[in-house]
Amino acid sequence: MSKNILVSYIIAAVGIFIVWYFIAMIFSVAMIPSPILVLQTLIDIFFSDIAIHAFYSLIRIIAGLFLAIVIGYPLGLAMGYFKKCDRFLSPLVYLTYPIPKISLLPIVMLLLGVGEFAKILMIFLIIVFQVVIAVRDGIREIPKETFYPLISLGASFKNFFVYVLWPAVLPKFLTAIRVAMATAISVLFFTETFGTKYGMGYFIMDAWLRVNYLEMYAGIIALSYIGLFIFGLIDFIEHITCRWQKRR
Repeated sequence: MSKNILVSYIIAAVGIFIVWYFIAMIFSVAMIPSPILVLQTLIDIFFSDIAIHAFYSLIRIIAGLFLAIVIGYPLGLAMGYFKKCDRFLSPLVYLTYPIPKISLLPIVMLLLGVGEFAKILMIFLIIVFQVVIAVRDGIREIPKETFYPLISLGASFKNFFVYVLWPAVLPKFLTAIRVAMATAISVLFFTETFGTKYGMGYFIMDAWLRVNYLEMYAGIIALSYIGLFIFGLIDFIEHITCRWQKRR
């Protein structure tokens, strides 16, 4: 991450906290505490309370993302490269992709309970379709002329994958993960309010029920930092692996 991007993040954060500070001053109600008090609370309870909840949430996100990549990338690759696979799998993807994934939560919980796998599965369902479609479309957009030199040299599928398919679809693949991740974090928050004592969703809702608004806002900030960390990590991976792309 360049210094300019880091500075822009800092300026944005400072701007948000300034607006928040003045809103808290104007309304002067317990439901909108001062950001200074919230940050102090976050620092005071981070290692004793918030850290373990943040760890559980982050592990669930990483596990769901890993499963989505392991399953979704090969499916998208097969659909984009082999026409027969696309004709067979596209109807299944198009029929299931538009279903709001949060609506599947009652079914998932009925079948799998309210344990860890149900939460990870919900994240998987949100990300996997984005991965499949992004990889498939990325391969479809590769000009046929790109393959001709490798075909003339007798290249194997491994050569096609390493030198053409992987570099071509990588930017779209990372963008799809970035877009899906925001929804995944939102759904994770909702799933963590059921059948668990660990996770940022549980921590925030528990603080709200206890009318502890300082801890509630501290949890919201911590959850936003988790999202920021994930997006920053994706941007870093994109910067390292997609250097050929022009970046302003």
